[in-house]
Amino acid sequence: MSGYRTVASPAGRRRRVQVVHETPKRLRLRTSALSDPSLDTGFLEGMLEAVPGVVNARVNPAASCVTVRHDGGEAVRARVLAMVEDIPGEAFLPGHGRARPLALPTVVGQGLAAAATPFLPSSVAAPLGLALGLPTIAQGMGTLLSEGVKVEVLDAAAVGASLLRGDTFTASAIVAMLGLGNWLEQWTTQKSDQLLKDLLRPQVESVWVERDAHEERISFADLRIGDVIICGAGELIPVDGVVVDGEAAVNRSSITGESLPVHAELGTEVLSGSLVEDGRLKIAASTVGSETSMARTRRFLQNSLRSKSASQKHSDELADRLVPVTLALGLGLFVLTRDVRRASAVLTVDYSCALKLAAPVAVKSGMHAAGHRGVLLKGGQALDNLAAIDTLVFDKTGTLTRGDLRVTDVLPLDPALTGPELLALAAGAEEHYSHPVARAVVAEAKARGLALPPISQVDFIVAHGVSAFVDGDRVLVGSRHFLEDDEGVDCAAADTPGKLLRGEGKSLLCVARAGRLAGLIALRDEPRPEAAEALQKLRARGITRIVVLTGDHRETALAVLKGFDVDEIRWELKPEDKADIVRELQSQGRKLAFAGDGVNDAPALLTADVGVCMPGGADLARESAQVVLLEDNLLALVTARDIAARTRRVLTNSFRTAVGVNSAVMLLAAAGRLSPVTSAILHNACTLGILGYAALSGGSATGAKAHTGEPQPQA
Repeated sequence: MSGYRTVASPAGRRRRVQVVHETPKRLRLRTSALSDPSLDTGFLEGMLEAVPGVVNARVNPAASCVTVRHDGGEAVRARVLAMVEDIPGEAFLPGHGRARPLALPTVVGQGLAAAATPFLPSSVAAPLGLALGLPTIAQGMGTLLSEGVKVEVLDAAAVGASLLRGDTFTASAIVAMLGLGNWLEQWTTQKSDQLLKDLLRPQVESVWVERDAHEERISFADLRIGDVIICGAGELIPVDGVVVDGEAAVNRSSITGESLPVHAELGTEVLSGSLVEDGRLKIAASTVGSETSMARTRRFLQNSLRSKSASQKHSDELADRLVPVTLALGLGLFVLTRDVRRASAVLTVDYSCALKLAAPVAVKSGMHAAGHRGVLLKGGQALDNLAAIDTLVFDKTGTLTRGDLRVTDVLPLDPALTGPELLALAAGAEEHYSHPVARAVVAEAKARGLALPPISQVDFIVAHGVSAFVDGDRVLVGSRHFLEDDEGVDCAAADTPGKLLRGEGKSLLCVARAGRLAGLIALRDEPRPEAAEALQKLRARGITRIVVLTGDHRETALAVLKGFDVDEIRWELKPEDKADIVRELQSQGRKLAFAGDGVNDAPALLTADVGVCMPGGADLARESAQVVLLEDNLLALVTARDIAARTRRVLTNSFRTAVGVNSAVMLLAAAGRLSPVTSAILHNACTLGILGYAALSGGSATGAKAHTGEPQPQA
């Protein structure tokens, strides 16, 4: 079955899409856009594979085709067609370029032809060798004219020199090994990309929901916030939400790396992508579609597939600089010895393949390992930077502490108010404010069954407090600094009780009515149980300085962080102070990571060498950070550091091996000890060995138990 559809491209041109072939679960499409040199085919494949119901997608630029295997659903087919008809602009990168994929039958044919050459008469072998070698020579000449001296020029010189001296077997053998090496390198790179793409692919197309007391199956795309989703044993949870009925054992290993399932019951928050192992749950959806945790993870990883780290760029630059050295050595050797064979043997060795390909393969393996252990790394640069940091800066609330504030004391200072009245007054003013302090006050008032007074003219002052009118009186709720310094309220009555409460590690909220201090509300945020252990293990991994930032009063901060291994605590800070402190530490030559989770943390997350966001972080914080922890556990940061350090060791070892082995092969070739064929075999074997090592570098980390805190073994 085939046909044509004509659509308008984003640039306004009419574009025709042909359905070349179709079966119930396979679709092959052709459009000229797929042969565009600037199209990032891997990125487009990732986008297509992220469509619910798509099994895999493969783009063939040479044929201007894409083949998509799917589950047979008509909605899936329609979405695939729509995406190919109107390929998003982000899939195109000007100057991206790409190597034309080499088909396995071509590689096999080159190998058979080279093997047959010694047994053929010269009248057949010579034309055959020329036919095999001409594409390599043409590619090398084209590269020389358009890009300068690159590895393709070396390959062309080696093949051309062999043909000039009449050695068709050597020329054919070099072409065959180049083809095999390129195909294996291509295959290894695709496999490393696939590691990450496997994390992108959703596995839910339709879901069961409860509507009007009836269960019905609807499309995943039709889910709405507030829908009650039903998940039974063996099913994936498709949304972020809260359990409203049922109990189950939930496996979150694909999201957080936890090896054991957790018990979910009424009130438990669950994440999309988790698996119900046993039991049955009804879940009220809080986020759906592209806003779920799994969807965000897919989006971050999709973008990371195309990014390069500084170490990758350095490897590329070094490899390019070494190509002219190899060419000069080969030509110089020929001038001195007039030995074409010896010069050809030198020209078959280059550093480019191993240096350029090992880095992205190792980085993607590391990112894959991190993703399976509860850490989302947004690209290779995050790995690079995380391995290099020596300083950690924490925003206290929500990172070293749980961020789950609870009201502990309600202390009226106005004789006309009781404790419940003071709490109701504060909760009424704070009811529509989304700050954690406000949520804690409102939750406590509701838990006590208090009726909240009607309010009007509410004004939220970011990072300071709330102003509202209750029964004609202006009510202020916020920090002492806000009431006393900004609004002129006398807070002297809070001195003695405030000092006692802060000494217990409690934060204070001041409440004023009609210009007079009405009372204090104390809240406490408990330290994370694993925080002290995480800091200790980060110290063992090379972190030399740990700084904690907080807006709390000095006594509160010291009490909460008592026993923590930190070098410095800075208190009573405004949100805008955090980025300034990060810059101050960086000016001292420190490489640092900043960990936070709030909207106000975004400037510091962007300023730091590595921004780390906790799993419950605000959208802006998650977008700003380079590292997102997927599990609410600081030991995941230890895991991230281990994987980053391991990836750095793999890159270092790969670099040293590539330079060492290839240099030895080149010297032996220059000394006349190796033939061109042997030299090519050794060079390609070294390259493939390094690629295999880089590809497997993340495997042991993936299989290890998450968050053990044990340092990773040396690579």
